[in-house]
Amino acid sequence: MEYVTAVPHPRTEAAAPVRSDRRSLAVALLCGALGAAVALLATRQRWAEGTATVAGGPFPLNVKGSDVTGVPAALAIVGLAALVAVFAVRRAGRFVVAGLLALSGAGIVAAALTGASDSSALDEEAAQASGDTSATVAALSHTGWPYVAAAGGLLILLAGLLALRYGARWPAMSGRYERGADRPRRKARPVDPERPEEIWKALDRGEDPTGA
Repeated sequence: MEYVTAVPHPRTEAAAPVRSDRRSLAVALLCGALGAAVALLATRQRWAEGTATVAGGPFPLNVKGSDVTGVPAALAIVGLAALVAVFAVRRAGRFVVAGLLALSGAGIVAAALTGASDSSALDEEAAQASGDTSATVAALSHTGWPYVAAAGGLLILLAGLLALRYGARWPAMSGRYERGADRPRRKARPVDPERPEEIWKALDRGEDPTGA
């Protein structure tokens, strides 16, 4: 009686890490790009609103995320640049850039959550509207956009963590050109003096057909 054992094929075992690297690369690119887009979009939306008391009565006020804090938008751009730079560097440089990507995401989360309860921007608007520097906003309320910006920061943070974990196995932009540079230059084929067309081709290439 014969026994059949299931032995994994060597190609299958070798392909598993490759698929894992490709999957982590795709997820990191998606999370980084989507996170930056979400954070930038959220900073352009209304984060808080309220009213200021002026001579004519209550005056409605509102501020966008960029009025509350410019940190999320700035770090979203930094994170997007770091995401691209991950593929332009190697070894220690890639680790540093991946760390910058993760820190950008963490900074966006912290700034967005801090801005979710901030009223200083609306107080400034109230002071300008009423002409009283000590005026503050009344009926203050916040929207959900700061938390959307924080979600974008989390996506960038995830992309940075993936780059730190798997980035060493990701391909680099310059790899194809470096491989091309390492190839030995093809030597010129010797010219056959009995074939005139070969002599003319050598002259066109700037070579001496006589070999002198």
